[in-house]
Parts: sequence; C-alpha cells; structure tokens
Amino acid sequence: MRLSRYFLPVLKETPSEAQIVSHRYMLRAGMIKQASAGIYSWLPLGFKVLQKIENIIHEEQARAGHIPMLMPTIQSADLWRESGRYDDYGQEMLRIKDRHDRDMLFTPTAEELITDIFRANVRSYKDLPLTMYQIQWKFRDEIRPRFGVMRGREFYMKDGYNFDLTKEDALHAYNRHLVSYLRTYERMGLQAIPMRADSGPIGGDNTHEFLVLAETGESEVFYDSEITDLKFGDREIDFDDKVACQSVLEEFTSRYARTDETHDEALFNDVPEDRRRTARGIEVGQIFYFGTKYTDALNAKVQDAEGNEVAVHMGSHGIGVSRLLGAIIEASHDDNGIIWPEGVTPFHAGIINLRQGDEGTDTACDMLEKALIAKGLDPLYDDRDERAGGKFATMDLIGLPWRITVGPRGLKNGVVELTSRRTGESEEMTAEAAVDRIAEIYGV
Repeated sequence: MRLSRYFLPVLKETPSEAQIVSHRYMLRAGMIKQASAGIYSWLPLGFKVLQKIENIIHEEQARAGHIPMLMPTIQSADLWRESGRYDDYGQEMLRIKDRHDRDMLFTPTAEELITDIFRANVRSYKDLPLTMYQIQWKFRDEIRPRFGVMRGREFYMKDGYNFDLTKEDALHAYNRHLVSYLRTYERMGLQAIPMRADSGPIGGDNTHEFLVLAETGESEVFYDSEITDLKFGDREIDFDDKVACQSVLEEFTSRYARTDETHDEALFNDVPEDRRRTARGIEVGQIFYFGTKYTDALNAKVQDAEGNEVAVHMGSHGIGVSRLLGAIIEASHDDNGIIWPEGVTPFHAGIINLRQGDEGTDTACDMLEKALIAKGLDPLYDDRDERAGGKFATMDLIGLPWRITVGPRGLKNGVVELTSRRTGESEEMTAEAAVDRIAEIYGV
C-alpha cells in the first residue's frame, strides 16, 4: 500500500479526552474516531489490526474443534425473561422497543439465544459434545465509558458456548478453552495470565479471567511471580485428550493468581514473600462453567443412552477482540508510539523513501515493495513528498515492527537500512537481503 493513497489521519497533538496510552495512540495513529460516548468508528489502520486479531482467534478456535456461527445483535426480551435475567441484568443492558411495542435488547451476551438454538435442534446425546462460537458486536451501557476501546459501550467480542452431557465433559470443554486461549494470546505477543475470578451476572462456580499486566489495568491483581515464567510456546496438544488439557490447566492455574474480587489474603501469604506480587491487570477474556443454569431455565434437554431426558451442561467463553487492541498497545509501546508484535501488525514492514522524486530511490523503493508483495507480505510504502523526520515519526507512531529506509547515500554503496521498531537497532544490507530477512521473520 502506498501511504499517499491510504487514509491515515495521524494527529501531532494528543486529544484532551485521551487519558491512557492506548487511547492516545489509537487516536493519534488514526485508528479510531469517536462517534459518541464509548462508541467508535474503526478507521482503516485500526480495522486492519482488528481483522488480524479476529483471524488468529478463528484459527485457534478451529484448531480446538469449535464451530463458527453468527447471531443477531438485537434479541427479544422474551428469552431473557424465560431465563430470569431480564430484570436482574441491570442498567448496562440497552432495552428498546420495536414499532410493535415489543421489548427488545441490544445483546450484551448470548447465553439465552444460543440455548434456544440448541433446544430447537438437538435431541440426543449422540449429537454431543458441541461447541459453537461467534465474533459479533455487543453493547453494554457503561455509566462512564472511558479509556477508548478499553471501556467502551459498543465492543467486538468472541463468545463461545459448549454443550456437554456430563459435568466431566463440560469441564474438559473448560480446559480446552483455557489451552486454546493461551495459544491465542501468545500468538498476539501477549502474556495473558489466567486468574481465578468472579462470575458476575453470567453465573457459575468455575471461572478464570485472562489478564494482561499493565499499569492502566482496571483490576488489582495478586499473583505468584513464578506464573510470569510460564509459556505455552509451540507445543502441540490433542484437544480431545482430557488428561493433556487438564495437565495444562494445572500447570497454569496451580500458582496463586487472583483478581481483587476473589483475593484470599491467607492463601496469598502462603506464597514465598519474595514471589508475592501486586499489580494492575487488563481483562482480555474469561471462561465459565455454569452447569445446567440456562438449560434448566430454558428446558434444553437431550435423551441420554438410557432414554432419559437430561439437561445438558454448559459453559461460555469470551475474548474481548476490540479491547485486545488497547491491551496490546498498553503492553507494547514507547514514548514515540505503538510497537506492534509481528502477529498482529497492520503492515509487515514500512518502506521510507528519503528522497521522493529521485529516480534511484524511487526505483529502489518500487522494487522493494514488489519484492515484499511477491513474498506474500504486506508493506506500507511512505511515498509522500515529506521531510524525512516526519516520515520517521509517522512510522514510529503507527508501530510497524520493521522499517526499510532507502536513501541516495546508501544506494551508492548498494545497501538499504533495516531497523527494528522494538530495539531501535539498524543494519545495512542489500535490498534483496532485507526482503529475505523480513520474509524469514514472518515465516514466509
């Protein structure tokens, strides 16, 4: 993509309403624009990252054997009255009426809707286990939306729902999701720590939140520092293997890690003093097992092997897709701007032409752009007739992990400059070597 043809409305000054790093940089980098309180338009750069995150989630859900679908954003209130949650949910639910005066609501979550789909179509234990998920817009009417996409009213979310014949099977689905989420977050360059949490209005006894440590996190967290040394890495796991999934859960949840809502000071004091940590965390996902709460309320039953009608066990599992952008920026930035991990960067590399209009540098940049595209990569070529300082500032602000700088002096020596955004280190090499190095980094 040529920057001269792209829509990238960067700002030099920080808007007054931006209170935290991610909000400041998302506004300044032209990723979002506020439409109203807590509601944003996603501009091309922000939308591009949103899609990268969404694709990773889809890939890891498919790996775990989960089935994608899509449910509406507007639901009938009747299902929520049937489950008993319509009046209990509170003012965060946006309640509306259609032209026929029927009570409707803008979806904050979809346990009732998915259970209704299940009960209308599944009759036998032979159709279980079943896990379906969607990535869809949700709405919760926060009383004080703030911090940009970190605490907005409209948000993009992955929500999945498992249906299992027994508690044992449902707890395996819980473990399977924990493994899947660990893989998902690490691919995005994040360490998201599973912490024992409160279930809130979803309900259930088993629940873990995944939190990214950051000074601007909304939750106070308490944890054993050993947990920050754990990595899932590139290990392969059979998601049908109950023992293997349970082993991963035990590995990542056996050390103390809790939010302030479930913190137990006595248990925390059992952790060696030199390993006790208190910090702030950003919630980026949560998994729940809540048994037959919704299937009992909505009479969602199947026949077991003996022909008995039994309520199935359920869980729900969410990832805050739009919130993840903010969390990644909070965890990965410096004073000059964003530093995108390679897994979610909007463009794989930036190309800067130090002398736009010069035949030599123009030709070299054109060749670099074409060579990167031929490798299956997506570069952003700054071909604007701007000063070099402004081009560097823009690249630093939008945070592309790698930058190739092309200037007349380097070309005389047959080299370009390859720079890492994260370390700031630069290396001179031929244009061909720079392309090969970037292709190697991204594994293409």
